[in-house]
Amino acid sequence: MADHLSPAPSPAVRLTRYTRTEQQEILGDGEDPFGVAHVGLTWLPKEDHFGIRLGGRLVAHAGLVRLPVSVGGARGEVVGVGGVAVAPEVRGRGLAREVVAAALDQARTLGPGHALLFCRDPLVPFYGRLGWRALDQDVRVEQQEGPVVMPLRTMVTPLHDGAVWPTGAVRLLSFPM
Repeated sequence: MADHLSPAPSPAVRLTRYTRTEQQEILGDGEDPFGVAHVGLTWLPKEDHFGIRLGGRLVAHAGLVRLPVSVGGARGEVVGVGGVAVAPEVRGRGLAREVVAAALDQARTLGPGHALLFCRDPLVPFYGRLGWRALDQDVRVEQQEGPVVMPLRTMVTPLHDGAVWPTGAVRLLSFPM
């Protein structure tokens, strides 16, 4: 695929900041860059950010945040992955895979046994190829009015060898990321 950007992306690196301006650098300034505004949820900002630059421009991002969760009534933590974005003109080059891998490398140092993300149905096969597994149950997340069922697909991946996702009802004890 030919484009005006340099052909070799930089490796994924931890970003010192990630603001709306950086998001617009990747996805433009549309009102619904992730295609999820219709679900009407309030989202948490991520705390750690990873990106890839191409020709000096930020073209890919993934963010992380540690979150409290309850599974089967037992409280614990997960690392939430969100804000995964790749500029439209460079999609199909493996940049999402690379930036998510960099984020998961950091997530493994944070302690929780699993990472969790929410995505639209068309993205489930992509994340499945990266080792994520879709949960076959409703997941409740916090919102201003109280817990609601997450309308997007919930996927998890282990962060450590031997980590097994527990059985039971899942409730994210915070806004989603």
